[in-house]
Amino acid sequence: MSSEKTRLEICNLTADQYPLIKELMDEAYPELGGAWPEHTISLLIEKFPEGQIGVIDGDELVGLALSVQVDYARYSNPHTYEDIVDSNDVVSNNTEGDTMYGLDVVIKKSHRGMRIGRRLYDARKELCRQYNFRGMLAGGRIPSYHTYRHEMTPTEFIEKVDRKEIYDPILSFQLANDFQVKRLLKKYLPEDEESVGFATLLEWNNIFYEPTDTVLESRKTTVRVGAVQWQMRSVNSLDELLKQVEYFVDTVSDYQSDFIVFPEFFNAPLMGLGTQTTQTEAIRFLAGFTGDIRDAMSRMAVEYNANIITGSMPINENGTIYNVSYLCHRSGKVDEQRKIHITPHEKNDWVIRGGDKLSVFETDAGRVGILICYDVEFPELGRMMAEQGLEILFVPFWTDTKNAYLRVRLCAQARAIENECYVVIAGSVGNLPEVESLDVQYSQSAVLTPSDFPFPHDATLSEATSNTEMLLFSDLDMDKLRVLHNEGSVRNLKDRRKDLYDVIMKK
Repeated sequence: MSSEKTRLEICNLTADQYPLIKELMDEAYPELGGAWPEHTISLLIEKFPEGQIGVIDGDELVGLALSVQVDYARYSNPHTYEDIVDSNDVVSNNTEGDTMYGLDVVIKKSHRGMRIGRRLYDARKELCRQYNFRGMLAGGRIPSYHTYRHEMTPTEFIEKVDRKEIYDPILSFQLANDFQVKRLLKKYLPEDEESVGFATLLEWNNIFYEPTDTVLESRKTTVRVGAVQWQMRSVNSLDELLKQVEYFVDTVSDYQSDFIVFPEFFNAPLMGLGTQTTQTEAIRFLAGFTGDIRDAMSRMAVEYNANIITGSMPINENGTIYNVSYLCHRSGKVDEQRKIHITPHEKNDWVIRGGDKLSVFETDAGRVGILICYDVEFPELGRMMAEQGLEILFVPFWTDTKNAYLRVRLCAQARAIENECYVVIAGSVGNLPEVESLDVQYSQSAVLTPSDFPFPHDATLSEATSNTEMLLFSDLDMDKLRVLHNEGSVRNLKDRRKDLYDVIMKK
């Protein structure tokens, strides 16, 4: 057929198109009795009109897809064709069903090879998203199996089709359209001699499915983050420091941010209040303020209705110093993440010890994790967080030189790409001449993304002006992550060879 004369249009089928539907199905299924009777098609159109989709070329019906609504719990388990279509060719449609069940896809012989089937499946997927269905199920014939029935089992046949060692006109097409084989169905359609009565139970998951309709419980699709690029400055008291903190929290919350993140050791100016003579004494002096700062920032999280990542601060636990970041939820809950990898400076001059726990935290705006500065340079940590469903990784950091900053920045970028998540890095600027070893800072805070079509071409959503005190705001589209995980150009999470390697915490 000349493509110049082809004018394809997608539509919903109507009852008066039955003669065209019959002609198309008779051509496709001569060995299975041809088309369904008119009352079956009419009932489908009456009960679920949006699910009956056709493709028109001029006056011809050249493709169709028929569907019903079903309950996922029932039809994701073994069933037969007769459970869908009874002996009188009546198809039951459950108007309360949470899943679409694909009955038939038929393409006119003269129009095969024009990707009409893909158009129909794309229309079905869009319908699932619009109706908030869990996804699609289908009992798929395997008409090439009869050729191999004496050489291999149906399961072996399915595996070879999946590996593209064997071509099956139905199963190969389904797999190419992102369906997964959930199980083998036995005696699904006994009269189907080509498939020897077997079928596959195929499933496509709607990654946008929301299981609840209540606004308070629904998942946020856009999350706003605010990063504080903090100016180090001398202070005369803890209250003065907290006033500066609250100023930023107040300002960021005015923009309805879901998260506010401060840098590592943003409270270092308090070391200038002491009379200590060594760095070891200074860090222990600073640790004495941590409890009060944590409690104050937790209060701010509640009052200003924003989750706060408190940068990081030293804590003294039975004489041992740790570097810890707190997640102060706006509900009042407080979680903590200790720095696991300690830099030589922290270890030798401040005698800080590394933590031994790694967590991903459930919040009202997604699953988040915290890696403090040096920790982001170790890919194992991000990978283990990704295993727990990490969506946003916060990295409070402190660096003194540009090359130190770039280690953090480039490793954070790698974590975003390999773990398919957003990464927010926040650092400090300015200088503290009166505090030994913290006399200069270099920072350019940023929000980093995976590298694929839905995201910025340089995988950087936004970045601050280097070495300038400022706030950085970004809106994170969480649906883009779900699309990436399932339909990305590459799929770093899905394509890991877990048959060869894994990353685990020993404790």
